[in-house]
Amino acid sequence: MNVLGIESSCDETGVALVRTREQGTPELLAHALHSQITMHQAYGGVVPELASRDHIRRVLPLAREVLDGAGATLADVDVVAFTRGPGLAGALLVGAGVACALAAGLSKPVLGVHHLEGHLLSPFLSADPPEFPFVALLVSGGHTQLMRVDGVGRYDLLGESIDDAAGEAFDKSAKLMGLGYPGGPALARLAEGGRPDAFALPRPLLHSGDLDFSFAGLKTAVLTQHRKLGAAPTPVQLADLAASTQAAIVEVLVKKSINALKTTGLQRLVVSGGVGANAELRQQLDAAARRRGWRVHYPELALCTDNGAMIALAAAMRLQAGAGQASTDYAFDVRPRWPLDRIDEPAAA
Repeated sequence: MNVLGIESSCDETGVALVRTREQGTPELLAHALHSQITMHQAYGGVVPELASRDHIRRVLPLAREVLDGAGATLADVDVVAFTRGPGLAGALLVGAGVACALAAGLSKPVLGVHHLEGHLLSPFLSADPPEFPFVALLVSGGHTQLMRVDGVGRYDLLGESIDDAAGEAFDKSAKLMGLGYPGGPALARLAEGGRPDAFALPRPLLHSGDLDFSFAGLKTAVLTQHRKLGAAPTPVQLADLAASTQAAIVEVLVKKSINALKTTGLQRLVVSGGVGANAELRQQLDAAARRRGWRVHYPELALCTDNGAMIALAAAMRLQAGAGQASTDYAFDVRPRWPLDRIDEPAAA
């Protein structure tokens, strides 16, 4: 079975084709991605209307590129999957509309996929795929969550951010330092030349005794410290502030992840989402896991950000596990707000 996946939840248009196998994880045949970073840089962040219009321009050429790359045609597609939510409503509607129209034209079934489920399952496409059960640290955009994962569709929320997520803390702190958009990768690059102990920044909820996160206070502390540096901080001062900010975020993520493993009694951690590409986070999680004899799994770096491969994969794994059913009812909706731990609940009327 070949599944064509379309991702359009925010500022990346992704398309991919995966093939299911009798045993093992579905195989990624080809994927293509267009990032809107350059377009949004002038505005310092994502402009939803521009994002939606760009998805319209990109999705069909990317689909043709993927099919050509896989040596396939539309006739070889058995199921069309799309990101149903969460995300920007207009952007989601583009992917949903194209997917349902394409499926209807082919007389093939269609399946809406949860964006965060795609991230959560994306490490199954890596060279070192995980096995169920595991704890998942989801650090994608506006989401920071710890989940217990016992199988496809079997997710229990252990903790989540009560305000700003880790990705937002990276991006907003970077913007305060004048690093532009996207801020997270720019802050991480700047941090490479700084001292992580240069500034005493807070670690919110580090000792809270639960598995929730809070990064809004850290952002405020970064703003206060940046103002203390004056109107023209030196490159060294900025590098030190970036390194100290990253250290605070990473320490919280690492400690909460370790605590989640201890609480559940599991010994396998999956890290996914854009922040999962952060080198310092990977290094510290790997070191903490080695000391305890645990395992940590990540997506391939190219699949950390939003992409079509994770959507096609999630759809294929759901169908294989009997946790989802594709439909030939081509009426569609999207769910801009959709908690992962309530993934199978029907949408409100």
